[in-house]
Amino acid sequence: MTQMMPALVERIDADLRQAMRERNEAAKLALRAVKTALVEVSTSGEQAHVLSEEEVMAVLQREAKRRREAADEYERLGDPVRAAAERAELAVLETYLPRRMSEEEIEAVARRVIAEVGAVSAKQMGAVMAALMDELHNKADGKTVNQVVRRLLSN
Repeated sequence: MTQMMPALVERIDADLRQAMRERNEAAKLALRAVKTALVEVSTSGEQAHVLSEEEVMAVLQREAKRRREAADEYERLGDPVRAAAERAELAVLETYLPRRMSEEEIEAVARRVIAEVGAVSAKQMGAVMAALMDELHNKADGKTVNQVVRRLLSN
């Protein structure tokens, strides 16, 4: 492991130390979970490796998605305290992620891609989604993109 750590990992380490000093439980829990996931990813496979910025970003996005889904589930089950805790952790993780596109921004790109692909029905949704997700890779939530494309192709 002679390669340098990505700057994002160094920032996460520094922020975790700061959260521990400040006794910020939400940040501490969220960042420890990210650190654990980063270690798992870097040691998986045949040989341990230094993670790239893209791999670190993928881990952050996965952890944020877990928090988002857990908060929604806790709200559905009527546990607002746990939902709030998950949302607090999500807020910490979102500081490391690029800004997510709004539904209107996604719709504008989706309309262009639908025209490029020549899709006219929901049967062609797979081709549209493949092209769209290549373009929106880390900028939009796949679930939201799917809903927008489904709505546009059903009209």
